[in-house]
Amino acid sequence: MKLYFSPGACSLSPHIVLFASGLPFDTEKVNLKVQPHLTEGGVDFSTINPRGYVPALQLDNGELLAEGVAIVQYLADQVPAKQLAPANGTLERYRLQEWLNYISTEVHKGFSPLFYPNSDELKQQAWDKLTRRLGLVEQQLAKTPYLLGERFSVADAYLFTCLNWAQFVQRSLGDFPALIDFQKRVAALPFVQQALKAEGLLE
Repeated sequence: MKLYFSPGACSLSPHIVLFASGLPFDTEKVNLKVQPHLTEGGVDFSTINPRGYVPALQLDNGELLAEGVAIVQYLADQVPAKQLAPANGTLERYRLQEWLNYISTEVHKGFSPLFYPNSDELKQQAWDKLTRRLGLVEQQLAKTPYLLGERFSVADAYLFTCLNWAQFVQRSLGDFPALIDFQKRVAALPFVQQALKAEGLLE
């Protein structure tokens, strides 16, 4: 398999899951700062993934799988013994999907206005809305070390990735002690360290 990624972007989530899975994979970096977006090999990324953004995972059979929440569940299902996702058909699996969707629509997209050249007022409004969404996550992580309880799941990889963006938009998670503890806990996991190192995100 090959993961198309951009350092620190939402593609960090499947990058973490790939290392956690133990599956063999290659990567190719995508430069999102140029138009058109180019792969490390100089290919227009839109010819690989018509959506034009990362992540994208080229499967062993040549097919392309896009959208992070789909990719991480696919990877988890390839290695059920790793227990990176609850079994299909269980209520716990739907809880996982509940969290993945919440992170995608409320947290991931909540960060987006903070990366663009909006006015300070608009950015503050976006941050105020996002912190209300993060409050729900804080409540859960004040009770359990990971979103689904005692065990790390692919939802935690996605949440970790999004929360990591706070530092890049000069925002503090200081009002969320459980989120800060979560970030430290996840960052210390060996496979997360591998992904961060591979993306050049470790100091």
